[in-house]
Amino acid sequence: MCVPPGARPPELPSDLRPISGGAGGDDVVLKSKDGATFRALLAKARQGDAGVIIAPDVRGLHRFYEELAERFASAGVHAIAFDYFGRTAGTGRRSDDFAFQEHVTAARARPDLIQADIAASATALKERTGASRIFVLGFCMGGRVAFNAAAEQDGLAGVVGFYGVTRQRDENDTDAPMTKVDRMRAPILGLFGGADQGIPADDNARFDKALDERKIAHHIVTYPGAPHSFFDRGFAEFTKECDDAWRRVLGFMATGDPKAVK
Repeated sequence: MCVPPGARPPELPSDLRPISGGAGGDDVVLKSKDGATFRALLAKARQGDAGVIIAPDVRGLHRFYEELAERFASAGVHAIAFDYFGRTAGTGRRSDDFAFQEHVTAARARPDLIQADIAASATALKERTGASRIFVLGFCMGGRVAFNAAAEQDGLAGVVGFYGVTRQRDENDTDAPMTKVDRMRAPILGLFGGADQGIPADDNARFDKALDERKIAHHIVTYPGAPHSFFDRGFAEFTKECDDAWRRVLGFMATGDPKAVK
């Protein structure tokens, strides 16, 4: 899995933290285009026109991602973190020992429905917060989902993928971002760990080159020595990398430029 059970998102850099404290979030149940319902956590910022849809790792809507949505709202970005497993696991809250594996298999078999859930999340985010510039951000499985959203969603302001696998895993993998570059049209920020055993540097170089050739605005950042799922306050030795990632993500969302740093 992308993050261990007790993982928590890193704090915002000290100069970007709100003076008046954080922002809370509300549980919402949304309906996708196929009629399926799924749970999400929506956190509204006090002001601002940017909104982010958070695509989780393989465990779906874990508390890590709910808290991350609240972090974004406190930083001035409306946020909604959604669950992949409404069709197979229902809309109730789940414990840390949730057996997610079978649900992941079902969700991955229908990536079109994941993208439909993103579209429903975008509609809810716009209607309930007034956000007009929508980003998709994801981690691990969600990183791939976010990259693919650049090809599958209309009108996005940008996408951010944390350690998402871009290559085809095997000949049966029809959902690899590398195979969708020709249809991508949103700016892209990719954030990777240099010590990630599952994502070789060559993968990132090929993705970077393909985006260059397609002339898609993008920026790929690799943090030397950082592991997969480094964006976790439990990795105290990677605080600088987490701070830098926060600044890049928030800079991108403030400006629309994937190379911007806040």
